[in-house]
Amino acid sequence: MKHTFWISVAAGLLLVVCDGTTAEAGYCGAANYSCCPASCCAPSGDYCAAKTNCCTCYKMVQEVHWDKQEYTCCKTVYDTICEKKPVTCVRNVYETHYRDCCYTVCKPVYKTCYREVCCQVRRPVYNTCYREVCCKVCKPVYDTCYRDVCYTVCKPVYNTCYRDCCYTVCKPVYKTCYRDVCCTTYKREYETRYRDCCYTVCKPVHTTKTIDVCCGEWKTVTEHCPGPVVCKCVCDPGTWEMDCSGCCVYKPGCCRMVKEQCPGTTICRKIWCPKVCKKTITCTHYVTECKHCRVPYTCVKCIPVCTTKRVPYTTCHYVRECKTCRVPYTTCTMVRQCCKKRVAYRTCRMVTQCIKKKVPYTTCTYKCECIKKKIPYTTCHYVRQCCTKKVPYCVCKQVCETKYVTCTRCVPRQVQVKCTRCVPRVCCKMVPVQVACDPGCCAPSDCAAPQTCCESK
Repeated sequence: MKHTFWISVAAGLLLVVCDGTTAEAGYCGAANYSCCPASCCAPSGDYCAAKTNCCTCYKMVQEVHWDKQEYTCCKTVYDTICEKKPVTCVRNVYETHYRDCCYTVCKPVYKTCYREVCCQVRRPVYNTCYREVCCKVCKPVYDTCYRDVCYTVCKPVYNTCYRDCCYTVCKPVYKTCYRDVCCTTYKREYETRYRDCCYTVCKPVHTTKTIDVCCGEWKTVTEHCPGPVVCKCVCDPGTWEMDCSGCCVYKPGCCRMVKEQCPGTTICRKIWCPKVCKKTITCTHYVTECKHCRVPYTCVKCIPVCTTKRVPYTTCHYVRECKTCRVPYTTCTMVRQCCKKRVAYRTCRMVTQCIKKKVPYTTCTYKCECIKKKIPYTTCHYVRQCCTKKVPYCVCKQVCETKYVTCTRCVPRQVQVKCTRCVPRVCCKMVPVQVACDPGCCAPSDCAAPQTCCESK
């Protein structure tokens, strides 16, 4: 469709050009084409070959390549060294002492007494009676029946067969060889040196001072505390009533809560009455004194020693060996067999049966009785008793001691480190470039310009 469109457009343009009033317009400026020589209309060559007619030139191009270069630089490395330094400190040592203190205690003595109280109680008397009741019961009766069932069983039959299998075994062959190895060992040399150390000694200095001491006494105070109020549950006597079936039913009385106060208690407690007294005490403080001493220490220096020793090593190569073995395998065939078996099943039917049973019921009557019971009560009286207890008090004493503190310091040293950097390198190379030919390089065309014919036909 595209080619048809362009053909129609070209035909229209040709008609417009040809539609002229003169013969020159119809032949594009020429009278006609019959007066042109035959050499002008001859083919001038292949156009595609003329289009690709160009020459190849070379151009100098620079390229930058980056090469890796190793260089050595110095780097500072810090080594951590630990040293122990003596430090003198004062430690408080606390000692516990005891002094005797007398106090009076009121010890309660409890005694349990009893009093008799008469009260009237209604005691229930229960009687068990029986009545007969008829009821129908459906009783199941089970029967066992049998039926024959046929089924098929597949019975396997096994056969053992053998086949030959070839396999390859790699047998290792070991060989022991020796090589010389240089080893570096280090020999230690010890050297004793001395350094001056300072230490502190504490000397005690005694002084006397007067302090205020609290030395009061304890007084006993007696207080009476009332007893707590307790809620108690009390039940009223019940009644007997007749129900719809004519039986006596016991109906219990109402329960109510009654508050009752318990007996009080007597408490004895002690009150401290302070009293300030003057007391002279001896105080000890310590004065530090610095002293010097020479402390020996040992330095270790390692000296490398190079030695040569023969080290054995083992080489191993494998030798292939072909072997044959008989491998058993089992084949299985299934044989069908028809069997019969008796299958049991149960049948059930219900049989109605009338039975009689006795149903118990209970009757209750009350009987009044007068009983006596003993009610316990507790009496309390206090007995004074003198006791002695040890009261602890603390005494502080300062003790000087020397501790060793580990101090850390960094020692710098220079280490040579290999680093890598990229160095640019410029390379020149010739690159082929496609360049169009000059007009003088191309061959002249055989196609001449159209000639105008002077004579009309």
